[in-house]
Amino acid sequence: MKIAAIVSKPAKPELAAIVPEALRWLAARGYRVFIDQQTAAYTAHDLVVARSEIAREQPEFVLVLGGDGTLLSAARAIGEAQIPLLAVNLGSLGFLTEVRLDELYDTLEAVVEGRCPVESRAVLECKLVRDGREIAHYRALNDAVIKSTVARLIGFRLCINGEHVVEYQADGVIVATPTGSTAYSLAAGGPVLMPSVDAIVLTPICPHSLTHRPLVVGDDASISVRLDSGADGVLSVDGQVGMPVAQGDQIVCCKANYQVKLLRIRKPFFDVLRSKLRWGQR
Repeated sequence: MKIAAIVSKPAKPELAAIVPEALRWLAARGYRVFIDQQTAAYTAHDLVVARSEIAREQPEFVLVLGGDGTLLSAARAIGEAQIPLLAVNLGSLGFLTEVRLDELYDTLEAVVEGRCPVESRAVLECKLVRDGREIAHYRALNDAVIKSTVARLIGFRLCINGEHVVEYQADGVIVATPTGSTAYSLAAGGPVLMPSVDAIVLTPICPHSLTHRPLVVGDDASISVRLDSGADGVLSVDGQVGMPVAQGDQIVCCKANYQVKLLRIRKPFFDVLRSKLRWGQR
């Protein structure tokens, strides 16, 4: 039997109608469907597993119902298994979740018939090192952000491939993938990177200098950001998980050894920029 899975955004009342219909549609096409615990809140279903356990069921694809945040969470939980994710936008901006609800079944039809293209997106591997020991390990589809928790500057020391690059006095630093270049990094003044570019962008947040600018490096770089002075901070991964960081802590980021697979309808990247971010519009 063919297998699929559904993950959903919590506290989204309209899903009480959407989820049962999607389950019926998939069942009618011979799919055995697993759902996560968030989706189980919207319907009675026998095959409920934790989101982190979905990959073990080896679905052909995962239907993600929510916004960009739901997709980011699913990517961290499932992405390493190389299972394609189909994201349907039930949020506001939906830059990553480009499929509209009224396009759901046409797009699903393309997926089950093998007509929906798959894009590969780079992932960041991030380690928090304290006193020479790794104490936390995260993966990010969008970004890793090191930021002050109070209205005070932090002194950051940036090294790339072991070489000293620069010292920032800033509110924080964003290390972003090309996918994440259109998220927090863009709002902080960083450049837009096409998703296919083999690069990582480093964007200081409110640097106390007129000369500090975003920096784009190759995706083979090992990036180290150390807190050297000022306030303590917090490491935030995709804006969803993370932990406090203290003076002397080091955050080490590099490209992960896998990519997240996204099922995408054929909308050129620049069309999405124009429609979602109103790029070039007066």
